[in-house]
Amino acid sequence: MDAPIVELTLNDWGQASSRPEWTAAVEAGKVLYFPQLRFQLEGHELALLREDMLAAGTRNVSLGADGVLKGAGGSADEQRALAAMIGRFRGQALQLVDGLLPAYRGLLRVAPTSFRPRQVETRAQSIRADDQRLHVDAFPSRPNYGERILRVFANINPQGVPRVWRVGEDFETVARQFLPRAKPYRLWQARALNALHVTKSLRSEYDHLMLQLHDLMKRDERYQQSGGQVSMPFAAGSAWVCFSDQATHAVMSGQFMMEQTLHLPPGREANPQASPLAILSRLVGRPLVGVGAGTPR
Repeated sequence: MDAPIVELTLNDWGQASSRPEWTAAVEAGKVLYFPQLRFQLEGHELALLREDMLAAGTRNVSLGADGVLKGAGGSADEQRALAAMIGRFRGQALQLVDGLLPAYRGLLRVAPTSFRPRQVETRAQSIRADDQRLHVDAFPSRPNYGERILRVFANINPQGVPRVWRVGEDFETVARQFLPRAKPYRLWQARALNALHVTKSLRSEYDHLMLQLHDLMKRDERYQQSGGQVSMPFAAGSAWVCFSDQATHAVMSGQFMMEQTLHLPPGREANPQASPLAILSRLVGRPLVGVGAGTPR
């Protein structure tokens, strides 16, 4: 198993440079790790690092592009301060990606930015929702037709506690293992799910297979225990970047993290043939989205 973590030296969000091998690494599903890249909190913001800044019944606090804060607890003043903190992180994350991955400049769609104050180890979730189990990101209600999920993370834990991940094998190795177990795609089922508003749009065969991989990986106890993987403690005061639809990962422990998601249109990678869409299409022997996609039963 090749090393899935690429460690880079950088301590300024606005000074990232680009190298073809770094772009190739992240597009191969590796995680780019910046152990010295701290998201610097302002003095008053330390008081916001507590679990009750998360509203009851929500998983994360998020700040939309419209400036609307969702999922936050605390007072009105605390929520304003939290929105400013999250917005500042978004600006720095976008600076990092712009310098690190200039091939994506002008192509990325910015998703809401999140603050995650909950302690990972205390979350009670179903197997399908449990991010402590190795998986690639895929979402039941939001088909994306091969659009990529690029994420920037920062561990802002004030007690110096690392955020521990497990990082697994490359995407093609995982796909070859689990695709034979995947249920076949049925267009009538996709149409029914869309008509019932279970999905926000018609689920493509690509989205179906990605969701199958996500679920099969999480449910396979032997794979979770003995599949190729490394444990990676992302230190407090560090940041990391990956395509979370391609990097096999599990979040094992930690508390207080910032996260920025960006979406890249399919086929706009530096090397589109390394993408999950291209890999799955090659393995099944047909297009999985759009014109020319195979006719499902």
